[in-house]
Amino acid sequence: MSARIGSPSDDGSGAAPSASFAGRRIHFIGAGGAGMSAYARACAALGATVSGSDRQASGYSEALARDQVMTVVIGHSPANIPAGADVEVVASSAIAQDNPELAEARRRNLRCRSRAELLGELSALKRTVAIAGTHGKTTTAAMCLHAFRAAGLDPSWLIGAAPGAGIANGGWSDGEWLIVEADESDRSLLALRLEIAVLTNVELDHADAFASLAELRELFASFLERAPKAAICSRPELLALRRGDALAYAPEQLELSSSGAHFCFGEVRVQLRVPGAHNACNAAGALAAAKLAGADLKLAAAGLASFSGAARRLQLVGSSGAGALIYDDYAHHPSEVQATLAAARPIAEERGGRLVAAFQPHLYSRTALFADRFGQALAAADVVACLDVYPARERAQDHPGVSGLLVAAAAAQAARGRTVYWLPRQREALQVLAGALRARDVCVVMGAGDCDRLAHALASAGLQKELASERDRVAATAQSEPR
Repeated sequence: MSARIGSPSDDGSGAAPSASFAGRRIHFIGAGGAGMSAYARACAALGATVSGSDRQASGYSEALARDQVMTVVIGHSPANIPAGADVEVVASSAIAQDNPELAEARRRNLRCRSRAELLGELSALKRTVAIAGTHGKTTTAAMCLHAFRAAGLDPSWLIGAAPGAGIANGGWSDGEWLIVEADESDRSLLALRLEIAVLTNVELDHADAFASLAELRELFASFLERAPKAAICSRPELLALRRGDALAYAPEQLELSSSGAHFCFGEVRVQLRVPGAHNACNAAGALAAAKLAGADLKLAAAGLASFSGAARRLQLVGSSGAGALIYDDYAHHPSEVQATLAAARPIAEERGGRLVAAFQPHLYSRTALFADRFGQALAAADVVACLDVYPARERAQDHPGVSGLLVAAAAAQAARGRTVYWLPRQREALQVLAGALRARDVCVVMGAGDCDRLAHALASAGLQKELASERDRVAATAQSEPR
């Protein structure tokens, strides 16, 4: 099924259709992904008729249906592509070249495009702010959206997660600015037409795509070259990647607590509701972008005060049956795991409980490269549970001997006697953690795969306990009432 309308909720779809998209028919292969679903929202808001498919349902595909953007067909089949010679087919970078829908599109001589090509076209319609870096780009882009909105700039956005409660991951507005999360994994950041570039950090990741850190640094240097203006995290090795002038940013006079962070950005005092030094740095990057865009920084900073976090970024999803707080986080690189646990530690200390980390490695190639570093980062927790690898686009047979057990073993070695569980399957992890968690504990479930299901299942156990207690209370009250 397809539709020509955008979201009736807070997705910015009220913009008048663009002549460059009105009347077009675009089919998305991998439409349920974080990025592709955002592009579909933008195209629909601009007047295109959109359709799409994915191999399995996701929160993004469900949101597209709920917001009447389109119904994503689950499963790939040639029959999913609408009839007609004018259909454009856009494939996610995670889609294999032998995908049956791609094969059908070629057989019918349809126009096949990469997501990078479409992103370049969308970015050409607005003054674009692109947030790039190995870590923090989703949160920084989400903060950028809140800051620009508060300053009255009314931006459009394409972000790889919901940037706040009730806000879709993509939307198109009447404003002149577009905020984009720029992805390095498939080099699509080089397709962007941008005015302002923001670089958060550079670390080796995506071992399947980059042979060395030097190669990755060259990519980010090329990205920065494309931008007339740039804001770069104030570190010498990052600033060296920019040939021209750049605004170096960093939080000053930083104060951290379990409930957030306070810092100064120039003359502006900033208060955040999200914890962690890394989030303070992300916020400084968002304010640097706002400054380069000419925004009122006091208004922009006030917008950050209401930011409660992007989806799956240390997101509180509920409590366990025992009362432990359950957080969901997208961390899938050792530095991200380290930063997330550092942000969660004060929460656990304030509650007087343990910090429990449940980690699902993402990709065999990344696990093989970083197993030891993952173990060292996870050892910062009081209790660790390691799941098996979420393969995504990779196959186990191409990476013999690589599994989540490598990470569990490294964590056990670094943990110095603290408890480390090897729980390959989520149902095992749910059973063990549901029994092991205590009332005052803080449990962070981390990974870029489907481990958010584990986080919500643990929280659901707590909800079920609450419902059962309420049923017992109601029943006891009814029995005690006079008849």
